[in-house]
Amino acid sequence: MSPQRWPRPLTVLARWLLGTVLVTWRYLWETTPLYRAGECEGDERDRPPRIPPETVDDMVQLAEDGCGPLFHRLFRVRIAGARIDGARLVEQVCCRFERFVPSEVVGIRVGELREHGLSVPDELLVEMPGPWNGPVRVVHRDRELLHLVTLRGHMEAGQVQFRAHEDGDLLVFEIELWARAATRLVHVLYSHLRVAKEIQLNMWVRFCLSAVKASGGRLVDGVHIRTRRLQPSRTAPRKG
Repeated sequence: MSPQRWPRPLTVLARWLLGTVLVTWRYLWETTPLYRAGECEGDERDRPPRIPPETVDDMVQLAEDGCGPLFHRLFRVRIAGARIDGARLVEQVCCRFERFVPSEVVGIRVGELREHGLSVPDELLVEMPGPWNGPVRVVHRDRELLHLVTLRGHMEAGQVQFRAHEDGDLLVFEIELWARAATRLVHVLYSHLRVAKEIQLNMWVRFCLSAVKASGGRLVDGVHIRTRRLQPSRTAPRKG
């Protein structure tokens, strides 16, 4: 059977296997310093932020809809000599989101965007490794922040924010996420086997490095990663 006639599941599987090999190879040879603070127990400050109630419907998959502990993760890079400010960098993320992800594994599908890119209530589909896709919706957008929430069918239940701001002479770019596994199977892969967790880490590190490149500046002191874990009994709804 020619590649053009492969059933879509086989095509997706082949793309995922090849992409995973390429990403793993790059990861093994990555020379960018990664500063991974040890995973620690969280507290009430690690609960997800409130989402505007008008953006929540039956398709939204909030953290309380998931399984297992909530993981609160922060990825941060500091950039020297950036040619653009934080607002312009966030604008580039909103207009060219697909350019920031590792295309070997992750694909992005969006509808027709307005001139200023992603905004409330736009949705996009992140085609991810394995049998899951990642539909998300924009719930907030301003000059220095893009805020997404997961939708039904995503492997995770939660939220992610992309931020950029100036700190003296440096430009700071951050990805902050609050996520639980959407199902028990994902919980096993994420929390116990660590497979999904490492794939996610690699994707967001690559996103941060793409942000550095898009800024026209240079990375200062590597990528800093913080992970805090909040047990299910302390994960409460915050819809409005």
